[in-house]
Amino acid sequence: MDDGSSRRATLTRRSLLAGIGAAGGAGAMYAAMGVLGLAPTRETAPVRPSAGAGAPTPYAPPSRSDFSLRGGGGGGGAPATVLVLGAGVTGLAVAYELGKAGYDCTLLEARDRVGGRTLTLRGGDTVTELGAPGAGATPSAAAGETQRVTFGDGTYFNAGPARIAQWMVTLDYCRELGVPLEVFVNSNANAYVYTSGTRTRLRTARADAHGYISELLAKATDAGALDARLTGDDKALLLDFLSDFGDIGAAHSYTGGERRGFRVDPGVAPGTELGPPPALSDVLGLGLGRMLTMDAGYEQANPMFQPVGGMDAIVTALVGKVGAGRVRTGTRVTGITDRPGGVEVAIEGGAPLKADYCVATLPPHLMARIPGNLGAGVTAALATPIPMSAGKLGLEYGTRWWEIEDRLYGGATETDLDVGHIWYPSYGYHTQRGLIVGYYNTGPPAERYDVMSHRERVRRAVALGGEVHGARYGEEVVASASVAWRRQPHIEGAWVRWPSMEAFSVLQRPAGRVYFAGDWLTHLIAWQAGAFESARKVVTELHHRVLKEG
Repeated sequence: MDDGSSRRATLTRRSLLAGIGAAGGAGAMYAAMGVLGLAPTRETAPVRPSAGAGAPTPYAPPSRSDFSLRGGGGGGGAPATVLVLGAGVTGLAVAYELGKAGYDCTLLEARDRVGGRTLTLRGGDTVTELGAPGAGATPSAAAGETQRVTFGDGTYFNAGPARIAQWMVTLDYCRELGVPLEVFVNSNANAYVYTSGTRTRLRTARADAHGYISELLAKATDAGALDARLTGDDKALLLDFLSDFGDIGAAHSYTGGERRGFRVDPGVAPGTELGPPPALSDVLGLGLGRMLTMDAGYEQANPMFQPVGGMDAIVTALVGKVGAGRVRTGTRVTGITDRPGGVEVAIEGGAPLKADYCVATLPPHLMARIPGNLGAGVTAALATPIPMSAGKLGLEYGTRWWEIEDRLYGGATETDLDVGHIWYPSYGYHTQRGLIVGYYNTGPPAERYDVMSHRERVRRAVALGGEVHGARYGEEVVASASVAWRRQPHIEGAWVRWPSMEAFSVLQRPAGRVYFAGDWLTHLIAWQAGAFESARKVVTELHHRVLKEG
């Protein structure tokens, strides 16, 4: 409820600033605005928390009131104009945040759809891929192809980003934009690990690994091997911890137990446990380290979330705020020229576009190919990051057999096969049809699929998935779609790797009136959160400059 006090406070600050401006000029007034929190300062740029650091400075988005005493943001009283290259999450976030202060933004997108790598496929969509280069490419892959997606109603496939950690700024945008969320099951104890030709439930593998590790450490402690590191009290506390952690009991020997799971689940009867574990050497031979710690990383820790209905719900909400009329799809940039008073951007098949500023969010390896006058150092920096391969395959089944037969509700099976991960859907439980991510792979395994046609990818992935799930895996596949990100037009990579952080630093600064932004300019590469964080940084710096120079 507004009792009028906030209105009186605003008027008081405005009057104060007007007096300061009259007495000391624009510079003095801007400094006062910074002190009063009415203009962003360098200190308001988002900061990622680090060890020992406090909470990051809250982001202060630009607002129209910042210009109330300045006469506009582009000279002559008119809002500053900004050309945003790329309508992925970064570009849309830049336009959304600048739009809050009245900037006139136009987004140029070479593809026929917005969202960039935030790609959610549904029935009726198409996926066009570039031809696969190299001697390993099959004839159909070398020529390129277009897939026509035939998923049923309600089925969708997040071919790009698919999950959000609870600490990421992406969730703040979901809240602000009104995008509903649901839990993404990132790890499922009932899923499998498949390695060295052996399939084991995740809970069983974890129980065996924790049990044997605890037994070894407890026995080493009993034998005095750790006396140089532990006091008597420490030893007692450690042994008590290991007893629970590994379920090794007072005897300090791992013999299995109910943590491994049941052959017959308990109910009215007590159930039948799986029985004793395999030998220690067999457990070690499975090489389970990566598979048992997948969800231990900061970015992967449970619980994780996803937008209801697909990750592109975030893109749709951003476009709604920015205005669809500000986005020009099918518009390929062919040149960027920085001038003393503005920026000129050449486009394919049309007259050059001019604006006061430009924010380039295209993949760096593609921007490096665009002619311009940004300087050899900038071009070299753009060409430094290495685009990486990643791929995904969506397999829609006529029945959700994994829920019925395997009691699997979400999560992933981790494998040492080139399919990498097999994901089970975290939505649509108990409906008739459902979609499994038949592979999500990166690096060399993804490169193997890069040179295949879609049909060849499906054939190989179904055969390998059959090693995990048996013949059932190849039955009732009613539709499929796959994406090799190195072959996506105007993207040509899933994310990038930086061999030199010197180039990273160069692109953190604008080249004249051209700014650079993207997840590739953060320490959250490949996450939507990186796109949002980079957009906020550039918006803050550009707005600071406009207020200072305007």
